[in-house]
Amino acid sequence: MATKPLVAVGQVTSTPDKERNFAACAGLVREAAQRGACLVFLPEGFDYIGCNPAQTLGLAEGLDGPLMGRYAELARDCGVWLSLGGFHERGRDWETTQRIYNCHVLLDSMGRRVAAYRKTHLCDVELEGRVSMKESSFTNAGTEIVAPVSTPAGKLGLSICYDVRFPELSLALQRAGAEILTYPSAFTVHTGSAHWEVLLRARAIENQCYVVAAAQTGQNHEQRTSYGHSLVVDPWGAVVAQCHEGPGLCYAEIDLEYLHRVRREIPVQSHRRHDLYGTIGLAP
Repeated sequence: MATKPLVAVGQVTSTPDKERNFAACAGLVREAAQRGACLVFLPEGFDYIGCNPAQTLGLAEGLDGPLMGRYAELARDCGVWLSLGGFHERGRDWETTQRIYNCHVLLDSMGRRVAAYRKTHLCDVELEGRVSMKESSFTNAGTEIVAPVSTPAGKLGLSICYDVRFPELSLALQRAGAEILTYPSAFTVHTGSAHWEVLLRARAIENQCYVVAAAQTGQNHEQRTSYGHSLVVDPWGAVVAQCHEGPGLCYAEIDLEYLHRVRREIPVQSHRRHDLYGTIGLAP
């Protein structure tokens, strides 16, 4: 029987210290490569998590900057693909907007950038006395869904964190061929304890896809603590890998034969009533 591809899912505690964060992430990538993973997933804010919007903007770089260059070199040295979710990107419009993009970058094992998805749903939430976030105050929303990318583990659909609350995005990616949906995240403890696993399992079940969600964990700085619980869900909705408390890795095999069996046995895609509620897909 052919060996199933192995993926590794990282869990880190990013801080405003970019050098420290890179050392931690690079250590996980090297460990995963030694275990035989072909694709390593890192969470939203893997580069850093700032204490305030001004610091977040000040630390941002372009995709052609030194930090992404170091990750490209890391991918080449380790011979693995990297899913780098939630890079703080200074885009081409930085000089005019002074705002960044929340960018999910996919590098192949040669260090080449094969895809970049800019988060389309920005997290503006106000939970009275508990959580206050306004991502749109310093971040531009992305304007397009990126078509799924063929990787050694399967066809990968890119998204980021808060996107998990919008099933239309995952349905569009699945319809375009995605076999693995990714949600690199930095959930808060309040929202994560209530919604994290149930949302990810729902996206896996309704799309009959693997779902991979790398997460921030622990205290990122004095004002911020992240929920953690990085995990992998299979197309049946079972959690097949999950990180414990603190930084680390979890691993899962991607069984595409099993995925296609699930889709054959419950063929929900062919049962959709597009005549009643339209068709969700990528924009032409």
